[in-house]
Amino acid sequence: MDLGLKGLRAVVTGGSRGIGRAIADTLAAEGADVAICARQAGEVADAVKALQKHGGRATGKVLDVADGPGVVAWVGEVAAAFGGIDIVVANVSALAIGLDDDSWRKGFETDMMGTVRLCEAAVPHLEKSRAGSIVTISSVSGREIDFAAGPYGAFKAAIVHYTQGLANRLAAKGVRANTVSPGNTYFEGGVWQKIQTGNPDLYKTALALNPTGRMGTPQEMANAAVFLASPAASFITGTNLVVDGALTRGVQL
Repeated sequence: MDLGLKGLRAVVTGGSRGIGRAIADTLAAEGADVAICARQAGEVADAVKALQKHGGRATGKVLDVADGPGVVAWVGEVAAAFGGIDIVVANVSALAIGLDDDSWRKGFETDMMGTVRLCEAAVPHLEKSRAGSIVTISSVSGREIDFAAGPYGAFKAAIVHYTQGLANRLAAKGVRANTVSPGNTYFEGGVWQKIQTGNPDLYKTALALNPTGRMGTPQEMANAAVFLASPAASFITGTNLVVDGALTRGVQL
């Protein structure tokens, strides 16, 4: 299937590793121009070099999405460099699971406001696009109570609500908005690899909960996100696509 992404212009937060990197790579492989941001300069540089090998334009910015003015400025820079923006993927999380005030602040500023500021800054550009699309990355922790209940789960749930509100608000303007909720996703350097090493009992418990017997990969999450971002999903908006290998047992109506 041709996803219709060739020549479209995308921004991806947290695009240097894990799910964000896989999304950026897949968009670039499908012919999109891609701008990423992340906090580590070396990782950003390496990711941009890899993205450029696909033949399209690729840029990177060292940026913490908790920096609201920085996010707004970056969106403007990308729009100027690319001549517009067609696709926005909000992917970053503080991974805050503590119940202390600092964890709640980090979750709010990074997960929630990092998403809101990115999307709101991009909306004027998306409204000018022939294929405007927003994809936010939530989590199965946003739809059921698990060990990440607290700031992580609460803000992931709020992201789904915010995104569906965007879908309703922007539908008449031709801009779609959808969410992907990944299940446990394993990759080198990721949180589950760290848990496997540092808390093997929790890792074994989490792995046993999934009837597939394994965790997902960043590419499996990226496949869902890129499809929703693409013109191939032109009549899909306001949905939350759970990609978890049947990990969650609640019925999503």
